[in-house]
Amino acid sequence: MNRRNTLRTALTALIGFSFIAIAPSPAADAPPKLKVLIVTGDDVGAHPWHEVSQAIREALLETNRFEVKVSEDPGILESASSLKAYDAVFLHLYNAKLPTLSDTAKQHLLDYVKGGKGLCISHLSSASFKEWGEFQKLCGRYWVMGQSGHGPRGVFKAHIADRNHPITQGLEDFETDDELYAKLKGDGTIHVLVTADSDWSKATEPLAFTVEYGQGRVFHETFGHDGNAIRTPNVTKLIQRGTEWAATGKVR
Repeated sequence: MNRRNTLRTALTALIGFSFIAIAPSPAADAPPKLKVLIVTGDDVGAHPWHEVSQAIREALLETNRFEVKVSEDPGILESASSLKAYDAVFLHLYNAKLPTLSDTAKQHLLDYVKGGKGLCISHLSSASFKEWGEFQKLCGRYWVMGQSGHGPRGVFKAHIADRNHPITQGLEDFETDDELYAKLKGDGTIHVLVTADSDWSKATEPLAFTVEYGQGRVFHETFGHDGNAIRTPNVTKLIQRGTEWAATGKVR
């Protein structure tokens, strides 16, 4: 190889190395993943809580925007330091057999949301801790045994009530096979995102909405009788976007 070819080869190698060195790394540019704690572990017998909590976990992980931990012990809320590690808590729990939260856990959850973190409420979770009035304020609307209810599980049409909110922007009305929750209680201010007309209550019911609490955000969705209900495409999107909004106040 003559001197000219040798120099050309060296220059080509140098240019290639420089390109590799300065090429941006996609991983370096990606924002850090949001950390979500799913709290589950109990429900009424008709609700397969383990199946549903795993479906929620899968829905979040498939976006590649979340790190997700599932705890089947609500006592995890007693540790303020553990809570601080998460951007949002996702509650999929009705304490049918488990005792209510301790006063310490209750205060930590309130402080967590008031301080600017996110909380997600799913399906029958709003019926939990019935003695805890402040939790009912967190939920915005809540299930009361013997008063709230639903007709037979079946296919119904859900309507997007606010098409401009970050959670629902671009979503269209959709059909889902689920329980249509109705007659939830509460009169606090909520921002309604999704509704459906209930044959059981003869009223238009809020099925997904947000609540402002202190500096924090609550996303409440009533879908999710089982894993298949969670996997309805627009329900999956609501959970993904709602969790991101609760954690950050926006949706990418």
